[in-house]
Amino acid sequence: MGWNVIKISGHELDDSDYVAQFAQIIRATGDPVVIVHGGGKEISAFQARMGIEPRYVDGIRVTDADSLQLVEMALCGAVNKRLVRVLVNAGVDALGLSGVDRGLIRAEKMTLADHDMGYTGVVKSVNVGVITSFLEQGITPVIAPICLGSEHNYNVNADLVAGAIAGALGAERLVFLSNVEGVLLDGNVLARLSAAETEHMIGEGTIFGGMIPKVRTALQALQDGVKQAVITNLTGLGQHGGTVFSND
Repeated sequence: MGWNVIKISGHELDDSDYVAQFAQIIRATGDPVVIVHGGGKEISAFQARMGIEPRYVDGIRVTDADSLQLVEMALCGAVNKRLVRVLVNAGVDALGLSGVDRGLIRAEKMTLADHDMGYTGVVKSVNVGVITSFLEQGITPVIAPICLGSEHNYNVNADLVAGAIAGALGAERLVFLSNVEGVLLDGNVLARLSAAETEHMIGEGTIFGGMIPKVRTALQALQDGVKQAVITNLTGLGQHGGTVFSND
């Protein structure tokens, strides 16, 4: 069976109407999916309360020792359980977990030449059997991107976690929920893009800013075995819209 993976941004997860609509769309699909969520907005709020200044390198959060516990609390606790609660109440058989549980996702430190990324990691491996065992029981896993390291846990960017899981599953579709319906050209959504077309649009500046890491993760997922990657918003998710990336 071709499984689907959906990544939902943490920027939307404190909006109760948005989460309720998302849960109804997942319920309407009828089949279990894998949901990976972020939580950056609430992590930053926790940091502000503790007097910690958020730091980023190329859009990736630097997780220092003081922030790691806050990140775990926000992602594995508040955000994950709120999302699971709404899904279950909508009739979805959802199970909240993190990459640490059952050794689901193993990670190692992200290494950059000019920056110490602290406890920010990259995915090393995915125990895909854990996920398929839930899906085959009709259970929708809801995964927080805190991943297992050898001596401590790592905070891993949720887009990267979603891409790694989708690749390990050989997923039919990997959907990145965004605040726009897809990649736009002259105000219109592009229904389909190949890898070559995408790179050309990045090079000429049509795709820019925060959309670049999303489309690059989408292209990497295709290389890892995902059949289609999609960038869309909540409306597009419900209507099978958005921009579809494929190797065709």
